[in-house]
Amino acid sequence: MNLRKTAIALLVSVALAPAAFAADMVAMPAGLPGFAPDRPLPVPEVARHTLDNGLQVWVVPRDGVPRVDYVLVFKHAGLAADGPETPAFASMLAGLLTEGTAERDSREIAELAQGLGGGIGGYASTDGLAINANALPSKAAEMAALLGEVARTPSFPQAEIDLAKANALQGLKAAEAQPGFRAERAMLKALYGDHPYARTQATEAGITAMDREQLVAEHARRLRPDNALLVITGRIGEDEALALAKAHFGDWQAQGEPPAATPAARTGAMPTRVLLEREGSVQSTVRIGRPAIRATHPDSIALDLAGTVLGGSFSSRLMQNLREDKGYTYGARLGQRSLAAGGALVSSADVRNEVTGAAVGEFFAEFDRLASEPVPAQELEMNKRYVAGSYLISNQLQRSVAGLLAGNWLLGLPPEYIGDYVPRIREVTAEQVQAMGRKYFQPAQQSIVVVGDKAVLEQLGQYGGFSVAE
Repeated sequence: MNLRKTAIALLVSVALAPAAFAADMVAMPAGLPGFAPDRPLPVPEVARHTLDNGLQVWVVPRDGVPRVDYVLVFKHAGLAADGPETPAFASMLAGLLTEGTAERDSREIAELAQGLGGGIGGYASTDGLAINANALPSKAAEMAALLGEVARTPSFPQAEIDLAKANALQGLKAAEAQPGFRAERAMLKALYGDHPYARTQATEAGITAMDREQLVAEHARRLRPDNALLVITGRIGEDEALALAKAHFGDWQAQGEPPAATPAARTGAMPTRVLLEREGSVQSTVRIGRPAIRATHPDSIALDLAGTVLGGSFSSRLMQNLREDKGYTYGARLGQRSLAAGGALVSSADVRNEVTGAAVGEFFAEFDRLASEPVPAQELEMNKRYVAGSYLISNQLQRSVAGLLAGNWLLGLPPEYIGDYVPRIREVTAEQVQAMGRKYFQPAQQSIVVVGDKAVLEQLGQYGGFSVAE
């Protein structure tokens, strides 16, 4: 069995590795059949309804695992809706929804959900707030009732608020000791300035300032049916699902003005250079980034593929260069952040002190190469297969389909996007990838944040003047 797993792992690594790297590892037998064509993720049959109160209900019957999944999401209710005095307030709000309602305390909620063969919980993203729930098909009605109770009548017990704040303060203390957290905070400021997307990290003052009165008021303002979508999927018929939605949400009425939409974030910014001092550190945490585009932008698909070529997998150019070739780091990556009102491209690596400046230079060299040379056909095909395969694998589960539909809705993407994504990735050309390099990866457009010992500053002078902060 172990030999079989080893053989499979070797074949996968060869299939995903660049051609030259793979050739050095093993010589594959001649005459092997090629890969089969990628299969697009089937577009689910989504029955769309809108209740009289404005709540959108999407029903996706599936004959897979014996369970029913619910995802209830609210637009303009996430971290971007938080005020500057209480950043990350939405996370506290979402987490407390299941800690007590008008009828049940936190333990009773948890025990009831478990007894229904599932679970329930809330979380906040940058663009929205979500409540996920699931249960056995025979308990779908009871879980729909609990979901309605949690969403509509949370009680915010003071003891639970105090505990959540204490836990959040301890978590923040631990996070602030990590260089990556500090680098992210500085990079968000460089990317977005005063935009709400820049303040998605909690602060001690913000956590301390949160109180029950604010939670009650923000719940009423943000969680309302006229800016919400309920996705119901699994072993349940359309008529039954719609009846449950009407029974538990149909008489829910919004009060007051809805929360405002997030303003458009900037797509470019004057680059900044920042060194956050970490005395005695033996390595530098490097972040390189720039504002980019919203999820619905026409460049989004091609930019996804370009980002994967550069730093989206173990076989990416940044990883092979900085890790495998130079030995500067355990990992070098690039991530595209596609949000409803904007986005960003951020590269990252933790490198040894003595190669901090050289590592930045290698990032920029790879950016220049992407812009100046078409990606070779074999490398382009490898990355297309990686993107398509990862997408298909990650969205096989029923809860993933429900979550993807809801998440795409928050970003302004239609249900059909699920099935369109893989074919559109397949259509991207080398010329389009190169155009993304010229448009979004010019080194002069990039901000640089380094967390490390001040001794590395002399290596960074060739990239501009760095301000130094603690």
